Amino acid sequence: MAGSTLKKFDPKKFDESKAQHLLNRAGFGGTERQIAILAKMGLDKSVEYIIEYKRITDPSPVQSEDFDNDIMRPLTNSERQIVKKARQGGDEAALETFRQERQRRQRADRKQIAEMEEWWIKRLIETPRPLEEKLTLFWHGHFTTGYRTIENSFHMYQQNAFFRTHAMGNFKEDLVRGIVHDPAMIQYLNNHQNRKESPNENLARELMELFTLGEGEGYTEDDIKEGARTLTGYTFKDDAFAFQSRQHDDGVKTIFGRRGQFDGDDFVNLIFTKPSASTFIIWKLYRFFINDLPHGPTPDATKFVGQLASVFKRSNWNIKSVIKAMLLSEHFYDEENIRSIIKSPIQLIVQAMRTINPPDRKKLLRTLSLASNLMGQKLFAPPSVKGWDGGRSWISTSTMFMRQNTLLFLITGQRPDGYAWDADGSKYDAISLLGGRTKSPKQAVRYLLTNVLCNPSVQQEREDALLDYLKTQRNVIDNRTVTGLLTLITAMPEYQLS
Repeated sequence: MAGSTLKKFDPKKFDESKAQHLLNRAGFGGTERQIAILAKMGLDKSVEYIIEYKRITDPSPVQSEDFDNDIMRPLTNSERQIVKKARQGGDEAALETFRQERQRRQRADRKQIAEMEEWWIKRLIETPRPLEEKLTLFWHGHFTTGYRTIENSFHMYQQNAFFRTHAMGNFKEDLVRGIVHDPAMIQYLNNHQNRKESPNENLARELMELFTLGEGEGYTEDDIKEGARTLTGYTFKDDAFAFQSRQHDDGVKTIFGRRGQFDGDDFVNLIFTKPSASTFIIWKLYRFFINDLPHGPTPDATKFVGQLASVFKRSNWNIKSVIKAMLLSEHFYDEENIRSIIKSPIQLIVQAMRTINPPDRKKLLRTLSLASNLMGQKLFAPPSVKGWDGGRSWISTSTMFMRQNTLLFLITGQRPDGYAWDADGSKYDAISLLGGRTKSPKQAVRYLLTNVLCNPSVQQEREDALLDYLKTQRNVIDNRTVTGLLTLITAMPEYQLS
């Protein structure tokens, strides 16, 4: 592999194909115009523009008022007294009233989390700051929390906003230290049940195993037990972190061979003394942004990750330094790493929306939310504490069927669970994808392969099949035939790669 190091990519080689690759990986693709603009800006200015996204005005800033924070509120003191008296007095009618009210709130909360899924998909599609949303999605899959377990949509929303705020901040001080104070994570991993007389090890275990060090890397079961003691009393009250000092074990603990009256903040500090703290998250970022390595780490990837880990440690755990070094490196633009990642369902959906610009279909966001779920990636509901496996796990017989049907819906209006005659009839200005210029059949095919498939060097048989289709249409290039070309291109196996 030629580009196997952190050495800066040659700016003279930063052309439209490399700008397209940058937009695909640091976001969700781009239009022909956006690609041309970045290519003209050059490597350094393009990377700076993408990374310094906070300089770009967010037209829809995230605010706590976006959703109702009171649906799953705790009982008030007076309500608790009423319930207590009803239980003592055997007043089943009063208790049933409270049960029904809780069920009503649970239904309302399930409705709100569904609305939040659509809200986030809309942000992903429309944001002028794609790297911000892509990193928010990455952290959501890394610091996994699922709604089905915590059943509090506003806590999921708060966590989502936390990831967005610190998406490119300091991994240790902002993200890791912050996540042990996060109400959604505390409830998801049962740390609200972590008390000095009966420690709960879940958060301490996952903090090391899944969030910072990696499974079995530099810690023992005793370290987990002692780490759990540092997190006793870390809980939440309503929508905020709360520290219950009476439930905290302030005794001496021994972690990684060091003794002290450690608390949760000390535990985080100790974790970052371990060697794998500088490599574990870099490997995850590598698989997310550069190559999902279906056959495991290669020598070149290992060398690159080691170099990037050194940048990470020297920057005192700053994520922006890592992302910048990554996006400027020759390794990032190596041919071996272009079109080497299988698109996640969200990447597939959002990249299609941002690049082929389909019309605003009926029930668009609801349909896309359903489709993403059926393809294996339901927002706010990762399958387990390990998050989504990604890579080849996205592809199966059933998910491929849904992936193709979702793209067909975007292009033709035919719902993924419907029939051709169910198409909504919305007119798709497909021919505009040709850049407003008249093209011959071969030019049209090459143009779409470059700008939609993102692969101008596709196998000749693919190009021939598209030209054969146009021959059956008397080589007419119009809205109908370009729509036909798009349905064929998005059905190609190559379209599943980013």
